[in-house]
Amino acid sequence: MTELITIDEARDRVLKAVTRLGDEPVVLGAALGRVLAEDVTSTIAVPPFDSSAMDGYAVVAGPAAELNVVGEARAGHPFSGVVAPGLAVRISTGAVVPEGATAVVPVERTTAVKGGEIVSVPETSPGANVRRAGEDIPLNAVVLQAGTKLGPAELGVAASLGRAELSCAQRPRVAVLVTGDELTEPGTPLAPGGIYGSNAFALAAQVERAVGALTGRTTVPYDRDGTRAAIAQALEGADVVLISGGVSVGPHDHVKPALRELGVEERFWGVRLRPGKPAWFGTRGGTLAFGLPGNPVSAMVTFQLFARPALAALQGAAPEAPRAQARLEEPIRRNPQREQAIRVRLLQSENGPVARPTTGAQGSHVLTSMLGADALAFIAPGEGEAAAGERVEVELL
Repeated sequence: MTELITIDEARDRVLKAVTRLGDEPVVLGAALGRVLAEDVTSTIAVPPFDSSAMDGYAVVAGPAAELNVVGEARAGHPFSGVVAPGLAVRISTGAVVPEGATAVVPVERTTAVKGGEIVSVPETSPGANVRRAGEDIPLNAVVLQAGTKLGPAELGVAASLGRAELSCAQRPRVAVLVTGDELTEPGTPLAPGGIYGSNAFALAAQVERAVGALTGRTTVPYDRDGTRAAIAQALEGADVVLISGGVSVGPHDHVKPALRELGVEERFWGVRLRPGKPAWFGTRGGTLAFGLPGNPVSAMVTFQLFARPALAALQGAAPEAPRAQARLEEPIRRNPQREQAIRVRLLQSENGPVARPTTGAQGSHVLTSMLGADALAFIAPGEGEAAAGERVEVELL
């Protein structure tokens, strides 16, 4: 293994190799989670007219009075006349405020007289209970920016502007390969020496959460020709290839030789990280290839730190995951040479976030250490331990 590099250096090498993918139109109903590829500018004001914030009566603001009720304005059915002093129009929430009216009196503050033909209203100020045109979104405002990940609120805003589709970044095509003769598909009886393969499912879920388009998840046996063929096929049909296991130097680790033979240029091999030291990264043209460790926690952690930023950058989104400072709830023994990514739960306290290591051992093979984890806490290398109460940087998962 070449000299180990830092997490930041490894991530920097990954991002320097990324070329943003193209764009495509996406119908609004299918755009949840996608990355916006355009600035969205309002071509209308929202709301497009002055509207009522209450069920009540549209009136000309002034002193308390008894007013003649001359009509009704409902949402989608405006009143066509003009409201003059001495007159009132019944109005529903969201309905257009009629011409001439300057305020809305809530129905609960009024008293009907003569069967509703006349209404008694209190003193009213101009603008009361009126939503002004453009109060939410003015005309020609940039309301959504390119690079935004579209959530429910963003889709709602786009719909309020009448947008039926949006230009979004293409989703990176991602192939997941896991190596090992011992790996058994869940639902199949275990043979002697077999284990159920978890990495294919965990990594595929991480890909989908990162808005990647999964092209397949394949189990590759410890076989030179089979490994080479599987990787060759993956490279032809994907923008990103994730290979879990087989990147070390054992007699059955065929991944690195196969990548080299297939023209994939190595960008790094080995990170000063625990778990995740044997992580590998290379490129062939615009295709990215990640050799992730076979231990399940190491695979998930290195995906989070290196592959997830690449998938974001391919779509023009900010690659940085949210980070924060938190205080350790308990001491953590430092590793002399490598930075540690400790799986933690973040708890709130009067003095800010507290990082509590997840229950159980933190070994790279202990997948249950990921259960309940909502962040990785970074512990710098060194002697001794990081003390309880020490502030550390955490990356949100």
